[in-house]
Amino acid sequence: MKKMKIIRIILFTYIIQLSLSVNCQNNTDSISILFIGDIMGHDSQINSARQQDGSYNYSEVFKYIKPIISKADIAIANLEVTLAGPPYKGYPQFSSPDTLAIDAINAGIDVFCTANNHTLDRRKSGLIRTIKILDSLNIQHTGTFISSKDKSTHTPLLIEKNNIKIALINYTYGTNGIPVPSPTVVNIINRNNIIEDVKKAKLLNPDKIILFIHWGTEYQHQPNKKQLDLADFCFNNDIDIIIGSHPHVIQKSLWVKDKDTFITYSLGNFVSNQRKRYTDGGQMIKITLKKQNNITTITNSKYILTWVYTPFINNKKHFYILPCSEYEKNYDFFKDKNQFNKMKLFISDSRLLLNNNNLNVNE
Repeated sequence: MKKMKIIRIILFTYIIQLSLSVNCQNNTDSISILFIGDIMGHDSQINSARQQDGSYNYSEVFKYIKPIISKADIAIANLEVTLAGPPYKGYPQFSSPDTLAIDAINAGIDVFCTANNHTLDRRKSGLIRTIKILDSLNIQHTGTFISSKDKSTHTPLLIEKNNIKIALINYTYGTNGIPVPSPTVVNIINRNNIIEDVKKAKLLNPDKIILFIHWGTEYQHQPNKKQLDLADFCFNNDIDIIIGSHPHVIQKSLWVKDKDTFITYSLGNFVSNQRKRYTDGGQMIKITLKKQNNITTITNSKYILTWVYTPFINNKKHFYILPCSEYEKNYDFFKDKNQFNKMKLFISDSRLLLNNNNLNVNE
């Protein structure tokens, strides 16, 4: 009898411990967020995507990077073109075929930020059509709005997954001097407006507030004073994570663990036809958020270098985004060995910059 009682007590204790362990696990949730730089659409990219029947297909662009994008719980990218319809055109006033967005979505991108200096390249009608196309594709987006009411209804953009809720806002330094036409709204950097958006976000009790911001000086590898000052202002006003774009080259990332804040000053180009040194690639940033007992913190971060490979196949230029770490030793993959050497130069330049300037953010 005594043995039976002891066995029952042991079993009961084990069941209680197992239950507590399960409950503890159930109180822990996590998500991975992937931040992606400038998706651009130069003339050569449009020509490359054009098919013999006159349609457009960008799926090959994302072929080699899709496995990484699709693994992330949430992938957020800067859409630096309009979807304004034909005539399709690249720099300086971009309008890309709708299939650029469609194939980016098919590759795993979940959210587009649309506030950047090319937002009004096709003026009011281009901005409105871009928004309507994204809505028709059922993809979340923020930064530009059809009206003040539209902004009020959809700001901040709330993204929820695995019991974690993030609030995303998106701002740009300007629109290349083109005035924002009424009644449309483009989030132009203004400290008072950012504070108002943060106040509104906090009412919704998000776990983290993220600012995706178009700023900085083109082709400069270090953030300028305006970036540094604005970053300090944003962190002092309850923004947790800042992700920058616009310089078309990468800049440093800082994860300040004791404050649980994160900033990337510039992601660089994700896909474009910019081929000069430093501009022919970029970085994706992957952050892991973990929620335990209703407290959400950043638990991991890394940068992922990407490079745009542009071989000529059957007299046609093609565009492929490559994850650098997977192809830097794959010499035989490259039809043009000179391009392999250019990718290696981009990798060495990028690692030198980031490894010497980043804080707690490794490859």
